[in-house]
Amino acid sequence: MDILFAQIQADLRSNDALRQSSALLQALQQSAAGRDISVIAKSAVEEIVASPASAVCKKLAFDLIRSTRLTPDLWDTVCSGVKTDLHFPDPDVTAAAVSILAALPSFSLPKLISDCSAEIASCFDSPSDNLRFSITETLGCILARDDLVTLCENNVSLLDKVSTWWGRIGQNMIDKSDAVSKVAFESVGRLFQEFDSKRMSRLAGDKLVDSENSLAIRSKWVSSMVDIVWKKRSALMARSLVLPVETFRSTVFPLVFAVKAVASGSVEFRSTVFTLVFAVKAGASGSVGVIRQLSKANTSGANAAAVVDSNAEKLVGVSDLVTHLAPFLASSLDPALIFEVGINMLYLADVAGGKPEWASQSIIAILTLWDRQEFSSARESIVRAVVTNLHLLDLHMQVSLFRRLLLMVRNLRAESDRMHALACICRTALCVHLFARESARRGQKPLPGTDIISLFEDARIKDDLNSVTSKSLFREELVAMLVESCFQLSLPLPEQKFSGMESRVIGALAYGTGYGALNWTEPALEVVEVCRPCVKWDCDGRTYAIDCYLKLLVRLCHIYDTRGGVKRLKDGASQDQMLNETRLQNLQRELVKDLQEVNTPRILGRLIWTIAEHIDLEGLDPLLADDPDDPLNIIIANMHKVLFNLDAAATTSNRLQDVQAVLLCAQRMGSRHARAGQLITKELEEYRNHAAADTVSKHQTRLILQRIKYVSNLPERKWAGVSETRGDYPFSHHKLTVQFYEPSAAQDRKLEGLIHKAILELWRPKPSELTLFLAKGANSTSIKVPPTAYPLTGSSDPCYIEAYHLADTNDGRVTLHLKIINLTELELNRVDIRVGLSGALYFMDGSPQAVRQLRNLVSQDPVHCSVTVGVSQFERCGFWVQVLYYPFRGARGDYDGDYLEEDPQMMKQKRGSRSELGEPVILRCQPYKIPLTELLLPHKISPVEFFRLWPSLPAVAEYTGTYTYEGSGFMATAAQQYGASPFLSGLNSLSSKPFHRVCSHIIRTVAGFQLCYAAKTWHGGFVGMMIFGASEVSRNVDLGDETTTMMCKFVVRASEASITKQIESDVQGWCDDLTDGGVEYMPEDEVKATAAEKLKISMERIALLKAAQPKKTPKTQEENESEDEDDDDEEDDEEKEKKEKEKEEEKKKKEKEKGTLSKLTAEETEHMALQAAVLQEWHMLCKDRKLTKNN
Repeated sequence: MDILFAQIQADLRSNDALRQSSALLQALQQSAAGRDISVIAKSAVEEIVASPASAVCKKLAFDLIRSTRLTPDLWDTVCSGVKTDLHFPDPDVTAAAVSILAALPSFSLPKLISDCSAEIASCFDSPSDNLRFSITETLGCILARDDLVTLCENNVSLLDKVSTWWGRIGQNMIDKSDAVSKVAFESVGRLFQEFDSKRMSRLAGDKLVDSENSLAIRSKWVSSMVDIVWKKRSALMARSLVLPVETFRSTVFPLVFAVKAVASGSVEFRSTVFTLVFAVKAGASGSVGVIRQLSKANTSGANAAAVVDSNAEKLVGVSDLVTHLAPFLASSLDPALIFEVGINMLYLADVAGGKPEWASQSIIAILTLWDRQEFSSARESIVRAVVTNLHLLDLHMQVSLFRRLLLMVRNLRAESDRMHALACICRTALCVHLFARESARRGQKPLPGTDIISLFEDARIKDDLNSVTSKSLFREELVAMLVESCFQLSLPLPEQKFSGMESRVIGALAYGTGYGALNWTEPALEVVEVCRPCVKWDCDGRTYAIDCYLKLLVRLCHIYDTRGGVKRLKDGASQDQMLNETRLQNLQRELVKDLQEVNTPRILGRLIWTIAEHIDLEGLDPLLADDPDDPLNIIIANMHKVLFNLDAAATTSNRLQDVQAVLLCAQRMGSRHARAGQLITKELEEYRNHAAADTVSKHQTRLILQRIKYVSNLPERKWAGVSETRGDYPFSHHKLTVQFYEPSAAQDRKLEGLIHKAILELWRPKPSELTLFLAKGANSTSIKVPPTAYPLTGSSDPCYIEAYHLADTNDGRVTLHLKIINLTELELNRVDIRVGLSGALYFMDGSPQAVRQLRNLVSQDPVHCSVTVGVSQFERCGFWVQVLYYPFRGARGDYDGDYLEEDPQMMKQKRGSRSELGEPVILRCQPYKIPLTELLLPHKISPVEFFRLWPSLPAVAEYTGTYTYEGSGFMATAAQQYGASPFLSGLNSLSSKPFHRVCSHIIRTVAGFQLCYAAKTWHGGFVGMMIFGASEVSRNVDLGDETTTMMCKFVVRASEASITKQIESDVQGWCDDLTDGGVEYMPEDEVKATAAEKLKISMERIALLKAAQPKKTPKTQEENESEDEDDDDEEDDEEKEKKEKEKEEEKKKKEKEKGTLSKLTAEETEHMALQAAVLQEWHMLCKDRKLTKNN
């Protein structure tokens, strides 16, 4: 291999173009085989790139450079060679040099573009088609990237040049060369896509976190290109028809995006609002030149908006473009072109004034690709496009496509795509049902097949719902998504201020519900009827879908008050209400019959509770009391089954919870109905004397029997054993801690997360920054506060460095921004910034460290650079920065450096650069640590779900912290009645951390508080945190002797042990991250020692108090003598009685169990505690009843 490499290097050093090209081809073959060709790459840079060579050799050399990794010095050589080639007389050589600009690293590209801007601009005017193609393609790739946009923020002249280049790229769309025109269309389309997706920035590995400045700059470019396309749309459409058919696809998106932007009015928004925001921010930072540039853009944008005529012209422009694209849907044979045209026509159909025919043509063409099994790589994209735009069709076509879409979604592989499609289909089903019903109410002809039952009556779906077992999870996903969509429909619809895709859906739903509070219950009632077979499923322990179904059923039963029977006309009930209540009563009777066919033990008790709480017992036929098929007999038989079931394993059932639910149902049913009370009394007597009942259950059963007996004797006091329905479903699919890693529980949690994410993205999408600015203008609160920069060096160091970081949670990346200032009086020709990583950080290109070479640092002139890295997992991580600067240029020394020994190129570079650069001075900076809280995301969760999930989290970490809170006098210790408590002053910074505040319970005494927080890691792990605070209140508060020390107990529970391990590895660091240094970690030993010291002081004070108590007054001597005479005769009798009493007490002590504080046995103690709890509950119930009666 060494011989081959030596031969290749020898051929590169020759002046023969044929030998050089052959050698480069061999090197590319070796690179493709996975061999290290860094030595050959160095020779190629020195002999081909930096020297005159043919265009073919230059092109091959640049391809070789792209396939390997170069040192910063070699990149400098490449840049100098590119500068030379830009002046080369052969345009092909210049075109090859231009093509490498897209591969240059982001730290080398800005200076090269600034230095060679005149040469780059002249390439657009070249008569060579190859050179115009190369400059259009290359600039189209790099000008929209984040690194260049960030550079334009601080360089007004470069911003002006880049804006001019975008104009030239736009003009090249009608270039005489087909290749140049095609690549110009692609470049403009790439700019439009980059505004939303940042695809090119991701590919470049330098996706930075957006600021308002970069958004303003990019929106300025987008608006200018939209104006160009709109003005020249006729010429561009004509030019696209002349292009070859295989290149027509690249012209579709730029035309559609620009026409849609003008027709919807977003182009005026982009050219004004973001400009204003950027101008405000730039004014604050003194960037007056940038304001001037953007004010020019704002003026031109306003003028361009004035040129656009009425809405009629906009609609004509949209219609012309649809007429231009429509023939390709029917005549093209290229699946990719059909898909591209179809997607973009759907995009146009959403414009105000768009026709349903445009959407139907596109959807039919896209579905034809599915039927022909073509374009199979885009199956998910086809389904997503159809279901997202389903609302653009008329009702007839929506209904005809519905069943087909369900089968298509069933076959999708990706879970996220399947969930999104299911969410769209379920929302569309509810929308169709409501819209058709409301139209029929208003006198229009009813359309058949629009109700939920008809939409889901496909034979395959029916079979899947009615089968007991199934290998597919699709039916569980469908039921859960339908139910969750109904719950979303019960909430207030999101407010829509702008026209667009979502406004049509929201408008249809609002039309169907009529903004009525209970109109959503009609489709929900059909959903529970369709999904009724789910209670009989055997899902291998999974219960999430069935729990969702029962939750919706409980809500509907509570709303319609099924316990009170069907209402009548004289009660004020409408015909629809009577019909719905009758349907619910019939559904309950069907569910009672299904109790005998329940195959999931965990569900049986929950279904009994759901039915027993809401069934109309008074409406049962008393003549069927002895009938085994009577609903009451079936319910009590299944209660017996739950109470006496001792064979169920802990993984399949939750006996403790099931028994409690059944006993609660027994009490309420027995108190509501006399016959039910008789039957339940018999069952409970049997259960009380059975071995299946533990001690607590026996006492609880006795209490229930007493209540039922009390109610049977006094029927008018039925409230003692009955409570009103609340509509809440008290069960959850979350399981106990020991079952956290059970497969069924894990699948339930995963399914819940996927469904909730899809539902929220569809029904409650987070408003984008564009929408927020459009709604609130430049005063929007979404303007980010710039992060605080931390110094990494001292103020007396030769180079001062400060850094801050920005995190992109979507891509899991962190960008470190460095500002370097030369504090010496000399101009430093070169400064190397090395950045190493620790923890879970990694560079995009896989290199072990990053090197940024800075040239010609003038004294006191700040220079900026940045490094972007990825985060692989939740772990403590940081950046380690090292500065090498060369103040003694040309001097030699014995510095050996600390380059990586395994990198021979670094070693050669080090030895070769000593003579030129001289001895380097090394400055090691403080590490820049990434806070652990930065790797968390706030996870919104209800308090009920939080406390249900809390015990199932297996990993636990506990620690104690202390801080000093603010305040004086009594207010220093007691919680305030209004406003924030002074107890929380040390934890105020928690509000700015990425946690969701689940709930806060501040005890309104001097005791303290409890806070709950929920979060998720970037990689999906769940983190829950509770903080318990208890102040150390002194005794003499009013006398000024108060303390201001707070002790906090932090309890962190997580889904993975690795999360708590990272937190426990540096508890003080975690406290600092949480509270910005406000809390000090207190080890457990110190906590115990402090508690012991307090106890000792308290005991001493108690002893002093006892000692200070006055003693009893002594009796006089005469009284004692008289008492002694009287007592002499009784001493013998008293001694006998004392001995007998002592013997009896010893016998009792032996009979009773051992106890230190009480002479009662364990059973007696438990019994008394139960009695006290029962009395307390009884008094509370009485108090609540009195309040409700008085109200």
